[in-house]
Amino acid sequence: MSVSIIIGGQFGSEGKGKVSHFFSNKLKAAAVVRVGGSNSGHTVIGNNGKEYIFRILPTASIESDKLSVLPSGSYIDLDILFSELAIARVPDDNLKIDPFAVIIDESMKLTEQNSRLRDTIGSTQSGTGEAVIWRLRRDNQKVVTFAKDEPLLQKFICNTKSLLRELLKAGKHVVIEGTQGFGLSPINSPFYPYCTSRDTTAAGFLMETGLSPFDVENIIMVIRAFPIRVAGNSGPLENETDWETVTRISGSKESLIEYTSATNRIRRVAEFDAEIVKKAIEVNKPNIIVLNHLDYMDYTIHDSKILSDSAHNFILLIKTAINKNIDFIGTGKATLFQVGGRENE
Repeated sequence: MSVSIIIGGQFGSEGKGKVSHFFSNKLKAAAVVRVGGSNSGHTVIGNNGKEYIFRILPTASIESDKLSVLPSGSYIDLDILFSELAIARVPDDNLKIDPFAVIIDESMKLTEQNSRLRDTIGSTQSGTGEAVIWRLRRDNQKVVTFAKDEPLLQKFICNTKSLLRELLKAGKHVVIEGTQGFGLSPINSPFYPYCTSRDTTAAGFLMETGLSPFDVENIIMVIRAFPIRVAGNSGPLENETDWETVTRISGSKESLIEYTSATNRIRRVAEFDAEIVKKAIEVNKPNIIVLNHLDYMDYTIHDSKILSDSAHNFILLIKTAINKNIDFIGTGKATLFQVGGRENE
């Protein structure tokens, strides 16, 4: 049991990229897997202080001692992939792509752009959903291009299932970096059709990777103090508010307004709602919970590992509401630490 799965407990943008990078180092992972497509961006701050946003690569690709794995459940936009490889300076030997990962082509992106999905459900129009449809349609008239058939990817092609199995047999740790959040699952979320094109649970990410449930040691659920949804008509968001209110609550002197990584549109935001998190806990059974963006309720703790009384009280309120301990806290893009003591008593 040497697999840890990072999942989102709300509607995405919970800070999974930072958490994946943190745990890949903490657990000395040999490989980090990124599943899904280019319809979500994960942010990480490197040791050099530089901010990286990845839509395809796992955030730990910035670490030279880890393999970056794109399994058969990946949907790859080649332009984005090669841009990220250049930015992260990933050596060729550090990237492994499964032969049956799917390539997102221009026609898939165009189909989504010509649809009403952005207006009706807030789609990012990345082509990921259309790529999933093509794969499932199994229509010889619309042949899916797999990674094994793409000349530009030949040096990266590897049976990732066998690779990961061998790493696990050797006692190595693997981190699976899930994308988006539980509330966006087309199978398990209560908000269909306001969802994404793939399941966003730990079981779904594991399936896309090709590993067994018996391999799993940790399910790490990431939540945020003020949940978000993408811009537009993206579905129900309980306790919805605005960024001016969040900024005022936090006491920040500068606006905390957030933009989506994939489309650069202003995110919708809400005060904490326990119900979607409890549903995510019920389905995923996480053994570790990370609470990010705690500084949004008290900006005096921004990028600090010392919590104010109000921050402690907020953690207690969330713990009581979801009936689960909070194990790690994030107070900034680069700050994540384990908690204990009175907020978990």
